Amino acid sequence: MIEEVSAGGVVVFKNTLLLLRKFNGDWVLPKGRVEKDEDIKDTALREVLEESGVKAEILKYIGMIHYTYKNLKGNRLVYKSVHWYLMKTNSMEAIPQKREGFTEATFVHMDKAAKLVKHEDEEKIIDKALLFL
Repeated sequence: MIEEVSAGGVVVFKNTLLLLRKFNGDWVLPKGRVEKDEDIKDTALREVLEESGVKAEILKYIGMIHYTYKNLKGNRLVYKSVHWYLMKTNSMEAIPQKREGFTEATFVHMDKAAKLVKHEDEEKIIDKALLFL
């Protein structure tokens, strides 16, 4: 089994949260893989910036989730850990990275964001993040 570590952010601007829409229509939070010798916090900030164009700052560590999936290249099982951070930003300006597979980057009202995301674990991370606000 392959192990993979990623990090991402629940990014807040006033009473909204940043969500990304993938080409298939799914809404997700920004996240990505930790690069060699990279700090997990730095990964989270870098991925938010790369995928959405949003410059954010970390407020608090939210927690970690785990899941498994089969990778497309070798059809091998991957055990993935994702570290999530609560972040804030000073602007609603967001630009989706099309080369990363995103068609839209937008801020959604806090009350609606958790219900829009595709994955249940991301819904739980949003709910947990909102408890800190």
